[in-house]
Amino acid sequence: MAMMGLTFALVGAALAVFLSGIGSAIGLGAASKAATGVLSEKPERYGTLMLLVLLPSTQGLYGFIVGLMVVMKIGLIAGPIASVTWAQGLELLAACLPVAVAGWVSGIHQGRTGAAGILMAAKRPELAFKAGVIYAAMIELYAILGFLISFLVVRAIQVG
Repeated sequence: MAMMGLTFALVGAALAVFLSGIGSAIGLGAASKAATGVLSEKPERYGTLMLLVLLPSTQGLYGFIVGLMVVMKIGLIAGPIASVTWAQGLELLAACLPVAVAGWVSGIHQGRTGAAGILMAAKRPELAFKAGVIYAAMIELYAILGFLISFLVVRAIQVG
């Protein structure tokens, strides 16, 4: 029972990293497939398409930052391992859920939107930024909100 708090905190950190990372990987895969198809015919569009391919990667970074914050807070990286009650562990787990779920879902949808923007840019390159990047960036807002809530709540939780 003494290790339950630590276990809950580590599960939260793992969810933040893994779910947001999975969303990023799926999103990057979708956008990359579309880009390679377009680039096989129009290699000069590489620079234009790169941003649309890279946008879904941010969700994985947000989850990684929150997961790292939790691991540092409980002392697995910097300092002695903190005494984490089961309630504090559950608080940390709950604090990780916004970035985990928002990163997972928004990464997938941002990749799909980026892929659609890439296909549009193949025929109308002048719209690549106006429509493709703007639409994909709108989805980024929800990843940022999930990250911000997780970041602030993890910082507010006191352990030890």
